[in-house]
Amino acid sequence: MTTATGSPADAAAPFSGVDAAALLLALPDPTVWVSAGGEFALNAAARERLGAVEGLAQNWASLFTPDAAERLLDAISRALKGEASRLSVTMPGAVAPALATVTPAGPGAALLHFRESHDPLEVALDIMDRMGLGMTVQDADTRILHANASAAAILGLSPDQLTGRDSLDPRWRAIHPDGKAFPGETHPSIVALQTGQALLDVPMGVYHPAAGQWRWLTVTAIPRRAPGMDRPEQVTTVFADVTVQRQTREELSRSEQRFRSLVEATAQIVFTTDAQGAFHASQADWEAFTGQGPEQYLNPQTAVEAIHPEDREQALRAWAEMLEIGQAHDLEHRLRRADGVYMAMQIRAVPLRNTDGSVREWIGTYTDISAMRGAEAALKALNAELEGRVAVRTQELAEVTRFSTLLLTAAGEGVFGLDASGRTTFANPAAARLLGYSVERLIGSQQHDLIHHSRPDGTPYPVGECPIHQTLRDGQTRRLDHDVLWHAQGHAVPVASVVTPLLSAAGMVTGAVLMVQDIAERLRAQSQLQEAITDLERSNTDLEQFAYVASHDLQEPLRTLGSYAELLGRRYEGQLDDRADRYLGFMQDAVGRMRGLIQDLLEFSRVGRGESVPTPLNLDDAMRAAAHSVGAALGEGDEEGGASLNWETPHTVLVHAPLIVPLLTNLIGNGLKFTAPGQPARVRVGSRQDGEMVHVTVQDNGIGIALEYQERVFDIFQRLHRREDYAGNGMGLAICRKIVEHHGGTLWLQSTPLPAPDHGTTFHFTLPVAPQVPEPQPSDPQLPQTPDPHHA
Repeated sequence: MTTATGSPADAAAPFSGVDAAALLLALPDPTVWVSAGGEFALNAAARERLGAVEGLAQNWASLFTPDAAERLLDAISRALKGEASRLSVTMPGAVAPALATVTPAGPGAALLHFRESHDPLEVALDIMDRMGLGMTVQDADTRILHANASAAAILGLSPDQLTGRDSLDPRWRAIHPDGKAFPGETHPSIVALQTGQALLDVPMGVYHPAAGQWRWLTVTAIPRRAPGMDRPEQVTTVFADVTVQRQTREELSRSEQRFRSLVEATAQIVFTTDAQGAFHASQADWEAFTGQGPEQYLNPQTAVEAIHPEDREQALRAWAEMLEIGQAHDLEHRLRRADGVYMAMQIRAVPLRNTDGSVREWIGTYTDISAMRGAEAALKALNAELEGRVAVRTQELAEVTRFSTLLLTAAGEGVFGLDASGRTTFANPAAARLLGYSVERLIGSQQHDLIHHSRPDGTPYPVGECPIHQTLRDGQTRRLDHDVLWHAQGHAVPVASVVTPLLSAAGMVTGAVLMVQDIAERLRAQSQLQEAITDLERSNTDLEQFAYVASHDLQEPLRTLGSYAELLGRRYEGQLDDRADRYLGFMQDAVGRMRGLIQDLLEFSRVGRGESVPTPLNLDDAMRAAAHSVGAALGEGDEEGGASLNWETPHTVLVHAPLIVPLLTNLIGNGLKFTAPGQPARVRVGSRQDGEMVHVTVQDNGIGIALEYQERVFDIFQRLHRREDYAGNGMGLAICRKIVEHHGGTLWLQSTPLPAPDHGTTFHFTLPVAPQVPEPQPSDPQLPQTPDPHHA
């Protein structure tokens, strides 16, 4: 500060009376007070800049170069004489010279003031740091030459990482506010260098690698030209971190949008009033609902006319009470709609307050509750109906519960309920009776420890291996055909059991239901069955012995009798009377029938006794062998109109091959034997696959079988005709059925007897299909080969 004359005295006038020590300490620049006697004092800035110097006079001057110290001492001498002076000196450790001002400081004293010059860039960087702004200086190639500490902090990079990086560096990750990429060539620094124009407050998002998030900046780029240059040689970029401000603005915007959407979407009347409760601005919702214009509702006297006359006084009184207490309040009254209909409305108003707590205005809503009132009435009626239904349902549930209890109580199987830990929560009386415990003793006990602790042989049964506890762990249903529970008296109880998991709505196992059945009787029955099987096997052994005897011992005297009968017949034929010849013939016929009967019995007993493994057999091969066997019967009809046999059997069956040819031969032979008078025999054999079985049919046009005899013919020694009419022993069909059943199939017949026009018999039987059809073998030692073209 200076006076109009600019003299030192005038300049010092305002500081008269000011304590010199206080003034010295307050100066921000290095200042030294020196007395004529050599005493001196340094202010804080001087101590920081020059160091704390104590001792002899002129010691402070030794910190300067000899030339600077000499000029400073000369200036002090002049100041002691009342003459001020200025000179340029270099401070210790500085590069740029400082301006030293030496002025008189009263009688016998001088004051040295040092004003250091600073690099403008350093000053600017320091100022930006203090303001929290990032600042970089880039050359014409946009390489960063200088960056302040705030720039490094905002960008998440160290000064070393920033220095030398240019704006086109691919490591920058920058985006526009809409999320689109911010190409490097559009960076404000590059644009400012290219156009020479400053770019102000450009928004930009930059990824902060250390924080792992995006930072939002406003960037200003100012180009710097060198004197006489057209193009900028440097650009100074200043940017501020506005992430918090942006987030705040976005949240405010979202809040405002939500509020506006809520107001627009609501079916309510939204209104505002002044602190005294009067409308003071346009109320669009009120106008639309009541039909009142601003000239009506802005006047409190006419606005209340929209309230039902019967509710008006009470509504005004409640509104006045709300204004008096200054708190949110609810009230109800009827409000007139624009069409003149009064609607039940609920009013809710809340105060908006000033910073001092006083009410600034009120904001509220009118909600149409007429539908709600109607709904309440309907709900009451519905509740009454539901209560009646619940009462009925409760009664039904009680009946179901009683039935379930009765069912569980009367059930013959034992039923246990278990929780997730294996503790018994339920046991029916059958379970208690089965194990000799009371229901009370079973409930609450660890089921495994009490009744399932040991295996059938008495060895311990670990819980981890128990299938019931495995179900409690994995939620899988398990069935045990044979298990052992332990009776209260210590003996084992054989049971079959099923354990079913109980699952919560989330699929977690909450327990299980165990059902057990006493299988002691079943085990006894199985034991008896095994004994019966053993007896049957022993009986079969006896039958085998009988078959051996029948095939050897019984046939030996029969052969002797037959031989002598034949010798008598040949030797004495014609020498005796006719009666003797007939008797010899009867004897020979009886021997033949006896021999055939024994052979049939032997064949019947052998069926199913073979130990061979079933093999695939082509039915065509079997049919050719059967045709060969009945060739004699077919040969009798060689002349035109004689017997015929046709077949279509392309399937392969899994059977004991030696048994199938006799089966087919017997059935085909029946068709050729039991022919209708005057008609040639016609036999047709066919096959078709039916699932895992092959269905074979043998159809003839014979005399047929009456319905009452269609099952009897399969019994042994059952004949329907005299031997004189049709030969045979009555064993053929019994052997056929035994062969089919031995292979797991079924044999039955369908027949229509004479004199029906469609008379004849069809035999049906099934055999297992072979898994694959093998190629027919050129020769089979078990089947005779004939060059047969599928018919004979």
